[in-house]
Amino acid sequence: VEIANSRLKKIENLDRLRRVEKLCLRQNLIKRIEAIDMLTTLTELDLYDNQLEKIENIDTLVNLRQLDLSFNGIKKIENLHQQDKVEDLYLCNNRIKVIENLENLKELKMLELGSNKIRKIEGFQNLQNLTSLYLGRNKIASFEGICCLRGLKTLSIQCNRIESLLGLSELVNLEELYVSDNGIKTIEGLENLTKLTILDVAANRISKIQNLGHLTLLEELWMNNNQVQDWNDVKELDNCKKIKTIYLEANPIASDPMYRRKLKLALPSLTQIDATLII
Repeated sequence: VEIANSRLKKIENLDRLRRVEKLCLRQNLIKRIEAIDMLTTLTELDLYDNQLEKIENIDTLVNLRQLDLSFNGIKKIENLHQQDKVEDLYLCNNRIKVIENLENLKELKMLELGSNKIRKIEGFQNLQNLTSLYLGRNKIASFEGICCLRGLKTLSIQCNRIESLLGLSELVNLEELYVSDNGIKTIEGLENLTKLTILDVAANRISKIQNLGHLTLLEELWMNNNQVQDWNDVKELDNCKKIKTIYLEANPIASDPMYRRKLKLALPSLTQIDATLII
């Protein structure tokens, strides 16, 4: 059932939908989660882009697999203790300051907390099944507290206040790491991340390509908008035989008139340099 973009102010008159599995009420003017306690068969609830300030009145929705409360005014993660089947939880663009009250979500696989007011990585101790975590556009300064997420495959923590890559050594299953738009100066601490296929360190303060030679599965490297200037650094990628895409534009190295030609010769597996495909 979908009632989207209809200027709906209140959830009501849903008694007849007792067997409904998916309810989409996105882009309305709803201020409270209410009058849905009888919808016990719901597996997906979508309240994206409303005016909610609180997570409430969903105790009876014990079959939820997907919950989207993005783009609201929610200040606290709470009242999710009965949602132990939820696999995908979207809470981006809210006013959340603390990651908390997730301990019962043991089936959680994907968590989206981008564009909040979070300063610290915490509260993940029980989330052993989490494979994708999105924390972009917060105020996080370090990776402290993330080491317990050993099953994580995708980590996106762009646009934060991170200055060091240290603290990721336990994430041995990580395949995609996105840390663009931070204050990182050195590529380090990735020794155990041998499964990485995508590394995005664009728009940082990195001056040297280093400590990447062991990433033999790497397919995409985004390092545009940094301070790399020495062509000898590219040799660090000699062992990355699977690399297909590299972004180095907006580095001093990219001002070389032979920039593209040199990259092709150094990394013959490339199919894309910056935004341009190699034909």
